[in-house]
Amino acid sequence: MLKIYGTMRCPDCVACCEDLDNAKIQYEFLDFDIDLKHLKEFLKIRDNSVIFDDARKEGNIGIPCIVREDGFVTLNWSDCM
Repeated sequence: MLKIYGTMRCPDCVACCEDLDNAKIQYEFLDFDIDLKHLKEFLKIRDNSVIFDDARKEGNIGIPCIVREDGFVTLNWSDCM
């Protein structure tokens, strides 16, 4: 099952979840607003992955962050559809 790190205050996270719901793709949404443990997990991923380089340069957070079961990390949810 996909893991999605983010917050429902982020319009991209909302759009990601809506698209995955419409495609009937199962996922677990790990919301920073509900549990800071999820934020800590996300930061470990973000701090150690080059896919976040552009997000960091642009001053963005890099969410939604999608982690597939095989460990592949992406910021583009269409990679999972």
